[in-house]
Amino acid sequence: MKSYREEIRVHTKRTIEFVRITDRVREAVRKSGVNEGLCLVNPMHITASVFVNDNESGLWHDFEQWTERLAPHEPISQYRHNLTGEDNADAHLKRTLMGRETTLAITNGDLDLGTWEEVFYGEFDGRRDKRILVKIIGE
Repeated sequence: MKSYREEIRVHTKRTIEFVRITDRVREAVRKSGVNEGLCLVNPMHITASVFVNDNESGLWHDFEQWTERLAPHEPISQYRHNLTGEDNADAHLKRTLMGRETTLAITNGDLDLGTWEEVFYGEFDGRRDKRILVKIIGE
């Protein structure tokens, strides 16, 4: 069994931002040499998410509005976590809503995604450099 590890780096410019990383994950799969296996894609930050969905700007707006309604940023005093001097409790909650990571099938040396499926990094406490782990196992 082969194993391959790579980190994808992104720099987010907004506090909440969705970054399409499908091509970069596909490139990692190609470099791994794995023909049949699994690919774990995991944000290495506790205020971020990796998920699979449609690449449609209206949906990104809806995700941002939905998560903000469920876990509003302000007032920051509403969150016990923020009593530590942080102001990102809402980002931790938004990450929980969107999920931590995704595991993708690899078939014939490529991601086995549905017709409209794309891989995204969702950031909820951004405006800085971030890392995404890609771990691939298989034959």
